[in-house]
Amino acid sequence: MIRIFLLILAISLPLVAHPPKKQNRDITSDAFNKPRRNSKRRAGPARTYRQTSEPLAKPLDINSPTTLKAGVTIWKVERTGEGPARKEIAKRVEAGTQFREGDLIRLSIESPRGGFLYVIDRDWFADNTPGGETNLIFPQRGEDNRLRAGKLIDIPATKDEPFKASPKANQAGEMLTIIITLAPLRLALSDEPLPISTTQLSGWEKRWSGMTERFEMNGGVGETRTIEEFEATGTRQLTRNDPPPQTIYLLTPRSGGGLLFNLLLSYGK
Repeated sequence: MIRIFLLILAISLPLVAHPPKKQNRDITSDAFNKPRRNSKRRAGPARTYRQTSEPLAKPLDINSPTTLKAGVTIWKVERTGEGPARKEIAKRVEAGTQFREGDLIRLSIESPRGGFLYVIDRDWFADNTPGGETNLIFPQRGEDNRLRAGKLIDIPATKDEPFKASPKANQAGEMLTIIITLAPLRLALSDEPLPISTTQLSGWEKRWSGMTERFEMNGGVGETRTIEEFEATGTRQLTRNDPPPQTIYLLTPRSGGGLLFNLLLSYGK
């Protein structure tokens, strides 16, 4: 009798609906390749990317005009030779790479649409809080911060020394806030990093941050920077046949006119 009752009870109870499990997904580099100019050489296949950020309940539509895109390539730099014979060899790493004291680092930033680039730097500590100064490190007076398809901006500039990892006690890394706006910001630039107030940064975050997804190129880690990528910080423009960025960010900002996301350059022991 008890068994029959339990069977009837199990059948009569409504089924519990379990929400579908959020899945990581893949994208291609088409969003960056297509706005670039054609090459005389036949373009190779688009590179594939895997999602490395926490999946969203509703994935962003890469083809939607409200989904903005930014590309970042982090380079781990090695030096060979001395004096005039010294050469810089830069190799791709993923955004989650941990850097150790003395490592040399550069970033290349690309946008498939036109805009103006701004980069803010803060020390970030193990308790997940900032510390020290908050400075706009790019642009400074006289630096061209215009982005357009196929053009790269290096942080620091190619003519300048790379970042050198120099972690303080309990420092987890450097938090870089990357902003790309359709119109230039009105800032009193100088030859030194410009201090940014908490209020000013918070205002930009409220306007241009939003839902964000991050994707890493499959098989890109360890690839050496090409001559074409070096030249794309100057007069040359990348073609559809040249390498796309290592890391792609998709964003849906709270308002139009710009996008904002954070990139932590992590320190390890």
